[in-house]
Amino acid sequence: MNLGSSECTSSHWYGRRKKTRLLEVSRFLVVPGAGDRKIDPHCQLGFRGFAGRVPIFVNLRIKKCFSQRAITPVGDEIPSLPIAVDRKDTQIITQPAVFHKDLNSLPKPLSSTNLPSSPSDGTRVRVAYRGVPGSYSEVAALKAYPNSETVPCDQFEAVFKAVELWLVDKAVLPIENSLGGSIHRNYDLLLFHRLHIVGEVRLIVNHCLLGLPGVRKEEIKRVLSHPQALEQCEIFLNKLHLTKINADDTACAAQIVASEGVRETGAIANTRAAEIYGLNVLAERIQFVKSNKQDDSDNITRFLILAREPIIPGTDKPYKTSIVFTLEEGPGVLFKALAVFAMRDINLSKIESRPQRRRPLRVVDDSNSGRATYFDYLFYIDFEASMAEPRAQYALGHLQEFARFIRVLGCYPMDTMQ
Repeated sequence: MNLGSSECTSSHWYGRRKKTRLLEVSRFLVVPGAGDRKIDPHCQLGFRGFAGRVPIFVNLRIKKCFSQRAITPVGDEIPSLPIAVDRKDTQIITQPAVFHKDLNSLPKPLSSTNLPSSPSDGTRVRVAYRGVPGSYSEVAALKAYPNSETVPCDQFEAVFKAVELWLVDKAVLPIENSLGGSIHRNYDLLLFHRLHIVGEVRLIVNHCLLGLPGVRKEEIKRVLSHPQALEQCEIFLNKLHLTKINADDTACAAQIVASEGVRETGAIANTRAAEIYGLNVLAERIQFVKSNKQDDSDNITRFLILAREPIIPGTDKPYKTSIVFTLEEGPGVLFKALAVFAMRDINLSKIESRPQRRRPLRVVDDSNSGRATYFDYLFYIDFEASMAEPRAQYALGHLQEFARFIRVLGCYPMDTMQ
C-alpha cells in the first residue's frame, strides 16, 4: 500500500521535536504516535489542549453564512452508490412538475442551491431527511423523534447543509441496508462535512404494492419505485409480469401514481406513503430473501442521526463509536490496526474501505500548516465501546501508531433493536 509522503514538522511534543502527521477533524487534532495519552471523552475527537482551533477541512471551499460555515467539496463529484438492477424491461421516470391539488399542501423538498434564509425558531425539533414525505428516511426520522417536524431535502448534500446552516436541528441519513449494502455516498459526505453522529436508527423495511383506490392487484401492469426496492421485490414482480420503472425513491413513486391517476400503474412503497397519498395497499411484505420466504427481519436499513455538536458519551448503556482513518504503508499494517481493538475485547460491528487516490486530504501539523496529500484508502470502522471507557481511549491511542490520521465521527447510543 503506497500512501505517499505527508510529513510536517511539529512543535515540541512531550519535550522533544518529532515528525507528526495530523488531520484537523472538527475542533481537535489527533496525533499519530502519541501513545496512550488519555483522550477527553467530552470532546470526543482528540487530546486536551487543542480546543478552539479553527477547523481546516480537506479539499473544501469555506464561505461564511450566518454564524456557521457552508462547506462545499472542491473537485469532481464523488460517485454515488451503484445499484445492480436488471435494466431489461426497466424504464426511467422522473417526478412530474405538477401534482393533484390535494398534494400541493405537502412540504416541497429543500434544494442545496435554494435553501431558505431563516434558521429554525427552536420551538420544535426539526429533522432533515432526503426524499419526499412518506419515504423510509422520514419514517426513520419519526421513529427517532416522534414529535418532530420533518423537513424533506432533494439531495443528501442539502441535508448536510440544512443542519450546518441551522435550518434544522438534526439529520437522519441511511448508511447501509442489510440486502443492498453500504451507501458509499454518505460515507464520503461524512468526511467532507463537520457534523457529528449522535445516534442510529435501525428500521425494518416493509415493501408494499400500492395502487389507486378501487384497483385490484391483477389490474396492475407496471410498477414504479426506487431501483433497490424493485430489485428486492423482483421475485414478486416477475410472478405478476409487471414492467419495472425507476423513480427517485419509494415515496416519490407513490406520489406519481397518486398524481397521474393511471389505474394500471402501481408503486412499491410503505404504508405511511399509502396513507399520505391516498393509495390502497394491495400486498404487504413483498420483498423476498434468497430462500424464497417472506422475512422482513432480513431487510433492515440502518440510519445515522447527525447534529452540529457531539453528545457526551456515557457508560450507562451500550455505545458505539464511528471513526475514519488512513494507514502508514507496510506489511500487515491493517492487521495491526484492527488488532488494537481485538486485544481489548472491543467488537467491530462495521468495516468499510473507500478508495481515495484522486481526492487529496490536507494533512496539517498543530500550527494548522500542511499540504494536500494523497492516500490509497480510507477505512471507516464502527466499534462497540464508548469513548468514556478507558479501553476505547487506549485503543485509539494505540491505533495512532499505525495511522496517518484518525477522525472520530461520533460516539452514540446503539440501537439495540432485535
